[in-house]
Amino acid sequence: MKFLSISIEKPEEINFILAQSHFIKTVEDCYETLVEAVPGIKFGLAFCEASGPRKIRKAGTDKEMIDLAVKNAKKVGAGHSLFIFLKNAFPINILNRIKNISEVVNIYCATANPTEVIVAETKLGRSILGVVDGSSPTGVENKEEEKDRKEFLRKIGYKAS
Repeated sequence: MKFLSISIEKPEEINFILAQSHFIKTVEDCYETLVEAVPGIKFGLAFCEASGPRKIRKAGTDKEMIDLAVKNAKKVGAGHSLFIFLKNAFPINILNRIKNISEVVNIYCATANPTEVIVAETKLGRSILGVVDGSSPTGVENKEEEKDRKEFLRKIGYKAS
């Protein structure tokens, strides 16, 4: 068995979701879920089929995001992995809907941070063991930083004034 650390390639501002799903129907169900969730959403998704022809299945509303999803799906190469890249939406807008898709088994991460996917490779294929999402903490927030955090959430509209 071999262990790999594979960096996700994407522009800094782009959010993505990495999940595990179990059926080819995932592609169409995710597409429908995303376009229903956020009007005008720009996204691309890629699903790594794990049996049969074992193709990377893709869909989306934005060619750049579809290409990013496919590129990263190829790099990771783990069966039943699902990559969703978002241009004008955030994971918080769609994550619960994705979790409720019947085929979705697990969410590994939903982030814009630099991300490494930890993969095990055997004779049978590849498996995602986990992810490194961003960097390690540098300390505990102080009172001023706590105040700044709360003000920021209100400023961007995620909390009432």
